[in-house]
Amino acid sequence: MKAKKTIIIILCIIIFLVFFRECILKIVYPLKYKEAIVEYSEEYNLDPYLVMAIIKTESNFQKDVVSHKQAYGLMQMTEPTATWIVGEMKKTDFKYSDLFDADTNIEMGCWYLDNLRTEFNDVDLVLAAYNAGRGNVNKWLDNSEVSKDGVNLHNIPFGETDKYIKKVKVNYNIYKFLYGGIGKKNEG
Repeated sequence: MKAKKTIIIILCIIIFLVFFRECILKIVYPLKYKEAIVEYSEEYNLDPYLVMAIIKTESNFQKDVVSHKQAYGLMQMTEPTATWIVGEMKKTDFKYSDLFDADTNIEMGCWYLDNLRTEFNDVDLVLAAYNAGRGNVNKWLDNSEVSKDGVNLHNIPFGETDKYIKKVKVNYNIYKFLYGGIGKKNEG
C-alpha cells in the first residue's frame, strides 16, 4: 500500500513537471528589462537572447549587484571599462551610480558587445573578451598553446572564462526556448 502511494506521488510530480516546466523555468530564468534589451540589441545589431544570457550569467537580473571584482549592475561593468565606454560613446554627465540604472547599464553593455564583435567577429571570442578582457584574448590568440590557428581558442587558460562561455551558451539556449520571437530579427 505504501509503495503504491509513493508511486502515485512520484507520477503526480512528474506530470506536474512535464506540464508546468515552462512556468517553472520562467521563474528560474526571468526576463526583466525586456524593452531595454530589445531596444539596445536592435540598435547594436545583437541577438537579444545573447544579451539576456549575459545578464543572467553576470547578475541574475539584479540591477544593484556589485561583484567581488567591483563590477556593477546588470551587465557587470567595472569602473575602468565604464570610463572607456563613456568616452567612446561620447556620453556626458555620466556618474558611476548610473551603472545601477538598468537602461544605462544595458545600453553600455550592448555597445561594448558590439565593439568586441567588431574586433573579434566570433561569439566565443566576444564572450571570452567580455569576461577576461580583450587584451587577454589577443594574447591567447597569439599563443600556440592556447590557439592552434590564431583564430579560435582551443585551451582557455582561465577556468573562470571557459566556464563563463559555457554558462552563457546554456543560458542563451534556455532564453531562446522560453522567450522565442522577441525583437525584429525574430519576427516572421
